[in-house]
Amino acid sequence: QVQLVESGGGLVQAGGSLRLACAASGRTFSSYNMGWFRQAPGKEREFVAQINWSSGRRDYADSVKGRFTISRDNAKNTVYLQMNRLKPEDTAVYYCNAAQIYWGQGTQVTVSS
Repeated sequence: QVQLVESGGGLVQAGGSLRLACAASGRTFSSYNMGWFRQAPGKEREFVAQINWSSGRRDYADSVKGRFTISRDNAKNTVYLQMNRLKPEDTAVYYCNAAQIYWGQGTQVTVSS
């Protein structure tokens, strides 16, 4: 029973910010990566960012590096994605991922120009 629940999506103007949260329950994922993928209409799902649960090491797609920050709160079993200086091309459904196996249902992010 692994559950990943995303929240924080919405509509924002270009240049604005959103913070996504992924709350995990059912088990822990120590020594594994957790992260975010996104999928825009008509496009393949793409990697956005990941963080190792135990070490905190982070990795980002080139398209978001310098604008997005992934972090985790161990006490809350929650992974966050702080998205700053959003662009219209960031518009997509954002999915939380754990250990390259488990997926959340996704949360819509829409960035208007």
